[in-house]
Amino acid sequence: MVDYINTLIQGCAGAANNDTEQTCKEAITTLLLHHDKTKNANGTVCMMGKYHNILYVAVKLCYLWQLQDAELVCKLLTGIYSCEQTFERIFIGAIFGTKAPHFIAGWKSDFDDQEENVRGVVYFLDKANKGKLMLPVFRNSLPENIRFLDIPIDSCAKASPVKLCIQLGLPDKLLIFLRFGAQITDLSDELIFYFGNTVFGRLSEFNHCYPYNIVACLQILLRVVPTINISKAPISCDKTESILIREIVAETYNDLLEDGILPRS
Repeated sequence: MVDYINTLIQGCAGAANNDTEQTCKEAITTLLLHHDKTKNANGTVCMMGKYHNILYVAVKLCYLWQLQDAELVCKLLTGIYSCEQTFERIFIGAIFGTKAPHFIAGWKSDFDDQEENVRGVVYFLDKANKGKLMLPVFRNSLPENIRFLDIPIDSCAKASPVKLCIQLGLPDKLLIFLRFGAQITDLSDELIFYFGNTVFGRLSEFNHCYPYNIVACLQILLRVVPTINISKAPISCDKTESILIREIVAETYNDLLEDGILPRS
């Protein structure tokens, strides 16, 4: 289907003085209208399957032709989210590799390899930011609008893409997500995501032989957050929060301090 519509775009663009942007916009708009038509014919309930997969044909076409219309790209992403409530089909292949989606979620990646998937994610992150895309997520039964990048991935315990990168030790992808403004938050928790417990715990498992990739993730995170949060318990003592956190780190993760993985100040 992608190859077929690609050929149509090339042919129509050639007849329209090589205006591939406008031709691609018309193709994407037509695919969106077809999806909406089949959805409305079923009582506004998406039947998924081939009628929904047409949106991923549009996803691939947007990427291949580098469509610059951020508003239309955001409309496409909103259409996907209204049916799936997640963007795992876009993100999982970039994080785990394009073979992983088959085992994790049961579908084939829409990209040829992981590198192309990463470039595709960067493309959609850029357009979502330019279009100021905000999408509703329910927390404690209340809707809250968050950005495209921070939408939880259902098949990965509703972890956000940036949290998965931290847990797996993927500094290159962590940098990409932070560059586009990812929040270090966990939407499954009503409190802020305390990344310290995750990264410090992983490093403590290796008995002084620290993997470079996890150390790199920690170094990146230390540059982008103003403070390290360790305990979620409320502070009920005379000590200030910063002093208490330093004492907890020194007591629980002393090896990381001695080995120079964590700064002492």
